[in-house]
Amino acid sequence: MSQQIQAAKKLVSRFYEQLDAASINDINLVLERYCAKQFVWRGFHPFNEIGSAAQVANEFWLPLRTALTNASRRQDVFMAGYNEIENFESVWVCSMGHILGLFDHQWLGIEPTGKIAMLRYCEFHKVEGEQIVETAMFFDIPHFMMQAGLQPFPPQTGAHLVQPGPATNDGLMFNAQDVKATEKTLSLINSMIGDLGNWDHPLTLEEELAINWHQDMLWWGPAGIGSTYTIERYAKQHSGVFRETFKDRVFNGHLCRLAEGEYGGFFGWPNLSLEPTGGFMGMPATGKRGDMRVIDIYRRAGDKLAENWVFIDLLFFWHQQGIDILERSKSVPR
Repeated sequence: MSQQIQAAKKLVSRFYEQLDAASINDINLVLERYCAKQFVWRGFHPFNEIGSAAQVANEFWLPLRTALTNASRRQDVFMAGYNEIENFESVWVCSMGHILGLFDHQWLGIEPTGKIAMLRYCEFHKVEGEQIVETAMFFDIPHFMMQAGLQPFPPQTGAHLVQPGPATNDGLMFNAQDVKATEKTLSLINSMIGDLGNWDHPLTLEEELAINWHQDMLWWGPAGIGSTYTIERYAKQHSGVFRETFKDRVFNGHLCRLAEGEYGGFFGWPNLSLEPTGGFMGMPATGKRGDMRVIDIYRRAGDKLAENWVFIDLLFFWHQQGIDILERSKSVPR
């Protein structure tokens, strides 16, 4: 079984090497070489779901690589595993980090700065044989906008940072990991998910979090919400605010959930459906339900979770509420 996981890792690693080294004219060829004919790509708004490798190349990679001169991939986490949601029958490879380059040309209407910019990303690839058949690539566009001097949202409750990788510097798991450690991580993530869905139990929020999280947890949230440190500050600066300002929350499940070693994560399409009641991210109540597409990546330390990197498609969520964050931000002076 580990041979299948290692083979999938090697395939994705080769894909990254060739994609990152490809000229603008060769990006399409690389994607078509590694991706299946019935390839499905899920990306954040305004890209959304794309049904062919050629379209992904032309609509996402070509414009991004044109905008970012000398683009390079800086990975912080690389792992693979069997997808629990598909009865552990499919293999997925996950990569998280930043795509760094010199922001020399416009992207999505965002004016270039001529300076370093880093697009925070996380990808899940479903591998079958020698091909990638599905990809979920989530990327923090508001984070990129803020580096370019824009303010897409009101002041956030957490800190705005170009986020580092794991404190332990061991997230790049190119080699096979211990099976028991993997099982322990996945079990802990599932326990946390079970508690997260139980919003009506008698515990305080901090007591609930302490079941599965270290007291000095690090929560690396998306731009517009920000990052926070310790259970006490996470409860005040994000989790408590989130619970108070949404109603009729429905958990829709995940498309992939996996773990390897002391790391694990999941994504949904969408994960949550809910209605804002006003105040969240400084936005008004809309009376409209919306969906949230989310990736979570976790690091376990001992018996509890220590770090969490979170990607939420906030542009898509507010688009459903009738607010075009990208268009609105273009008219705001820097």
